[in-house]
Formats: sequence, C-alpha cells, structure tokens
Amino acid sequence: MLSLRVRPALARVVDPVAGALLRAGVSPDAVTVVGTLGVVSGALAFFPRGMLFVGTMVVTAFVLTDMLDGAMARRLERRSLFGAWLDSTCDRLADAAVFSGLVLWFVGDGDDRLLAGVALFCLVAGSLVSYAKARAEGLGLRCDVGFAERAERLIIVLVGAGLSGLGVSWALPVGLWALAAASAVTVVQRLLEVRRQAAAAVR
Repeated sequence: MLSLRVRPALARVVDPVAGALLRAGVSPDAVTVVGTLGVVSGALAFFPRGMLFVGTMVVTAFVLTDMLDGAMARRLERRSLFGAWLDSTCDRLADAAVFSGLVLWFVGDGDDRLLAGVALFCLVAGSLVSYAKARAEGLGLRCDVGFAERAERLIIVLVGAGLSGLGVSWALPVGLWALAAASAVTVVQRLLEVRRQAAAAVR
C-alpha cells in the first residue's frame, strides 16, 4: 500500500507537531473535527466552481490532519473508542465532500455528465471498500486485500484534480476512470476474501 510507504516519512514532520499541539492542550478529537471541516469546506467551496488546483491544495492541507490526530492519540498512549469512531465517521464525510464537489463541477460548468457519473461511482464504491473492511472486522475477520484503500483513493483523485487545475485536462478523467476500476476490483476482492474466511470458519 502507498500509505504504508509514505507514512514513515511524513511521521518525521507530523510527530513534532502532534507533541506541540498536545502541550498546548489540543485534543486529537478536536484536530479530527477541524480537519474534516477544512476538507468539506475546501472541496465544496472550490471544486464546484472549477477552482480545482486551489481546492486540491486546501483539501490536501487538511487531509494531513488525518495523520496528525493519530499521532497525537499514540503519544497519549491510550485508545479512545469514541475517537476511533469519530475518525472513521469523519473520513466518510470528508470523502463524500471531495467527490460531491467534483460531481457538482461536472454537472455544472464542467459540463460532463459521464464524468459526473464516474465520480459518483467512485464515491459509492469507495464507501463500499471501507464498509466491507469495517463490517468484516466487526465479525472477527480480516479484510485488508485490494489496492484502493482510502489513502490511495485520495492520492489519485487529488493528483488528478490538481493537475487538471494546472491545465493538464486529461489528468482528472484518467484518474477518475482508474479509480473507478480499482475501487470496483477492490470491492470484489474483499467480497471473495470474506467469503473464503467465512467458509473456512465453519469447517
């Protein structure tokens, strides 16, 4: 997974910031909420107006708080059930805002109903990818297969949107189609993996 390779490098920057915020009395949950509000505001304020590069920069800045709140929680050396639930719930809200902003662009001045449909498919399929894993884990199974994890999905769509905002017009369509395919394959992979584990559990 791309996230497993990128996280160690980002941790060198994130960990000192996490420590400083904790010393200032900021809680991980507060960082989660602020980050989510930033992503939602940036995506819905800029993407529907075609300001793809600016929107990408704003969204990316706040997406990084997803690592920051986790680093803060680890430094506190305690696991918060509410914090874990809040983080996952806010992730779904942030993802919905990013793809909804693109859908609004394509059905508006972007004038491409097909890509609007692809972006909507990416949103739904991405939610299924996350739900399949969460539900499997709730049943005591593992479901880590597939490429299209949340980090990978965000990297693909934000790189595509950012490049399109800089004039590389094909970047976002290619990114969305690739993401749609990867998400669909990941959903099927997870379905088959859970089915395999469930069958093995009753033998």
